[in-house]
Amino acid sequence: MSRDPRIDAYIADRAEFARPILLWLRERVHAACPEVVETIKWSSPAFVYKGKPLANMAAFKGHATFGFWHRQELKTGKEGSAMGQYGRIESLDDLPDAATIERQVRDAMALTDSGTKPARAPKAPKPELPVPPELAEALAQDDAASATFDSFPPGCRREYCEWIAEAKRPETKAKRVAEAIGWMREGKRRNWKYENC
Repeated sequence: MSRDPRIDAYIADRAEFARPILLWLRERVHAACPEVVETIKWSSPAFVYKGKPLANMAAFKGHATFGFWHRQELKTGKEGSAMGQYGRIESLDDLPDAATIERQVRDAMALTDSGTKPARAPKAPKPELPVPPELAEALAQDDAASATFDSFPPGCRREYCEWIAEAKRPETKAKRVAEAIGWMREGKRRNWKYENC
């Protein structure tokens, strides 16, 4: 069994209510997966199986959490408002019995063994930003730059709009608008200098 002393320190440093929860969860993972490797990821105890993330746990001021890397594939029925898959864990009574947790750990191992990639919820596209008035005015006067701007995907248009909108002084905005129009006339994206790095 690979035990990480940083996890011992993490558990010792948590609130009194959380220590037995974290110790019990740790033992369940090791019982179900003797080849698990412990580490710290994202500032919390994590368990790695065959070089891939398996599960993680954490403790906060009033609750603990535990979750599997394959959280979409391994539904526990207790998903809640806290991170992890068991909602807010405030005592061992908030968790299923040892046999259930260990079975879920073995199910997570099987997903890793099969090469299944964790499903992640798709990100919602960002809404289109309004074009800063200075840029809109310049584009209205330059057909080539306007055609390029209109042909860009939303992310490219957003980069130009954010760059110009974040300028504080009118002189800086005017300078950026002039550069942007010149680059767009040449068909260049906002960060064209870094495209071939």
